[in-house]
Amino acid sequence: MGKIALFLPKEEMLYQAHNLLQDYDLEVEEVKITNPGMVLDEAKKVAEYGVSIIITRGMQASLLKQYTSIPIVEITMTAQEMALLVVKAKRIIGKEIPRIGLVGFRNMFNDMSHFNELYEVDFRSYFVDNSDEIPGLVQRAVNEQCDLVIGGESVLKITEQLQVKSLYLSSTEESLHQALEMAKRMDYAMSVEKRSVAQLETLIDYSDNGIIQIDGNGIIVSSNAMMEGLIQKQEEEITGKLIYDIFPEIKKEAMLEILAAGKDYSFQAERNNTQLFTMVAPIVVDGSVDGAIVTCHRMRRPQMERTEQETNADRKKYAPVMAQFSDIIQYSEVMQECVQMAKLFAYSEQPVVLRGEPGTERRIIAESIHNSSQRKTGPFLDIPCEGLDDTEQWNVIFGENGAVQQAQGGTLLLQDADQLSFPNQYRLYQLIRFHVYYGAKMGTLRKRDVRVIATVSQPLHELVKSGKMRKDLFYLLSGLELEIPPLRERKEDLRYKITQAFQKSCDHYSHYHILTEGAKIVLQRYSWPGNLFQIESFMDRLVLTAKKRVFDEVAIVSLLKNLYPDETGETMGEISENSIYAQLLQTGKKEETYTALVHSEESDKIQETLRLFCGNREKTAEALGISKVTLWRRMKKYGIEV
Repeated sequence: MGKIALFLPKEEMLYQAHNLLQDYDLEVEEVKITNPGMVLDEAKKVAEYGVSIIITRGMQASLLKQYTSIPIVEITMTAQEMALLVVKAKRIIGKEIPRIGLVGFRNMFNDMSHFNELYEVDFRSYFVDNSDEIPGLVQRAVNEQCDLVIGGESVLKITEQLQVKSLYLSSTEESLHQALEMAKRMDYAMSVEKRSVAQLETLIDYSDNGIIQIDGNGIIVSSNAMMEGLIQKQEEEITGKLIYDIFPEIKKEAMLEILAAGKDYSFQAERNNTQLFTMVAPIVVDGSVDGAIVTCHRMRRPQMERTEQETNADRKKYAPVMAQFSDIIQYSEVMQECVQMAKLFAYSEQPVVLRGEPGTERRIIAESIHNSSQRKTGPFLDIPCEGLDDTEQWNVIFGENGAVQQAQGGTLLLQDADQLSFPNQYRLYQLIRFHVYYGAKMGTLRKRDVRVIATVSQPLHELVKSGKMRKDLFYLLSGLELEIPPLRERKEDLRYKITQAFQKSCDHYSHYHILTEGAKIVLQRYSWPGNLFQIESFMDRLVLTAKKRVFDEVAIVSLLKNLYPDETGETMGEISENSIYAQLLQTGKKEETYTALVHSEESDKIQETLRLFCGNREKTAEALGISKVTLWRRMKKYGIEV
């Protein structure tokens, strides 16, 4: 129970308080008569004694609220108490309908809007927000010909000087009784909150997870001991810093969504060779976000039955898996969401299914999941299932010295797993579900710790519906199924890949070519059913067989129709008709079109070559076959800056 102090303006209220307190089970530290000039000093004194609630009224309550952080319970005049004062004032004035003024702090009173009708008076209220307003409002009451003014000590001093009738704002035990009841409820609520906070602090301090609290601006407020151990920094070192400084993995855009929209966020981090699964959850108070909680926990998995010699042997035997999530083209929002989900899947030991069209990032995402998991030091085997019959699949995957045998402690990627025969699907089910598979000899079971990642081209439920997949395997695989969107649904990624593949082919063959704007639009509007691989193959053919330096939309459409006659059809016709170059020609301004096209091509080529040589003007000029002065002039002409 918290300690309570009562600061009262009059001695009569002191007696009322002593009478009432006998009926209350409250720990009262002090009951004292105070005035506005001394109340702040008295509050500081009782705060040192551990007082957690102060009961007072009027100006004293306003001062304490403004200058201290101690919870204040205000003594509010009840309607019944005010009615007694109005009746008394009416007797003093002696008029049939007297005009009575009330000057005081708004926080002291309840609703008195119907006093005129109830008591046949002209009752006027003059509420103040601070003590400086009292003299002006008393004067206003006098100017408005109030017969009597009701107020506290400050009001009565002024009315005495003005020789106006006045009445002290005295109260009965009723208002003090209400204040004590309020203090009792507040004390209980504060006690409950203190217990909750203490329990929460204990829970946080002894939690197995690292925890950081941040405010609404992303600034670290506090952290627990476990977090200090995980990031190897003391609480004093990180308090007051932005969360980005401690966890650069958190994107600023994501943090804005957390603090503005109240969205959750999760990511993977690594500190001191330890994989951490990190979540950021917003703190929502009354519908508004008031900071967030960042929690981290170590990713653990059961110890594998592998010796150090076996691990080292595997490292020498298999080429290292180099792909990381950062290697994936992800300028589009849809691909960023896909990669974020894949990062979460890396924490799990369950099988993952990657669904996507040919040429999408199925393989690189599988490698990235492996490299971000606890198995990253183990082997990674990639097995194609398509084109193999039942026996061949069994030999390659489950046979003596097969992929399962070699992937112990690592990851097995099964490409086109929907092509597995039913017997091999059952063997895969046993491997995933029970970590066992049958060896070459009848009746011999082998135990293996292997994580499976499978790629498919159709949704799993469609494979089951069409009779291409066992139901038991479907239920086992369907938990972590991830769809990889094709490039045609990722315009930003497609634009980047086209530029990257074109530049790579130019560099490889030491050719210097330019794509016109019309050519770029054709390339971006084509559907690319083969995705990444198709673009790379197309660009290689385009550059290798080039007979001119500039590729326009006509050249692109021609090669697309030549290479993929069954896939272009009407699409190429629409692209050709709607190309930028064709539209410019239709305006009849052929000369302006040609000049603009040449200038655009020249500007693009200069910028591409500058990027190639990291802004080195001397090497750029040499590659373009012009002098440094000419390069400088053309850069100035086209507004190109390094």
